Amino acid sequence: MKTLNPAVARVLKRLHYPLDVILTCVRWYVAYPLSLRHLEEMMAERGVSVDHSTVHRWAIKLLPVLEKAFRRCKRPVGKSWRMDETYLRVKGEWRYLYRGHCQVAGDGAVE
Repeated sequence: MKTLNPAVARVLKRLHYPLDVILTCVRWYVAYPLSLRHLEEMMAERGVSVDHSTVHRWAIKLLPVLEKAFRRCKRPVGKSWRMDETYLRVKGEWRYLYRGHCQVAGDGAVE
């Protein structure tokens, strides 16, 4: 298992809920059009008693730190994209195969 980024670990150190509960709430809040009160209800259905204001505080604390951590890990993406696609016969059935790749600016490597 990967270790946490030190900045993220520092923010999570004082929080009293399990890490998976915190990250699940923050992820759902960001990824889906859910209100904080909907998240409170969803977590209550799963047996976790958490207030909507607590989820809001987690989002305020964690989102800037997570954004910085993810930005550092983000791989470079080029401006030129290529898509290869074909049909193959596998065990008598036709299957669609595709692959996308980009030309990374500067080094000419194809991913």
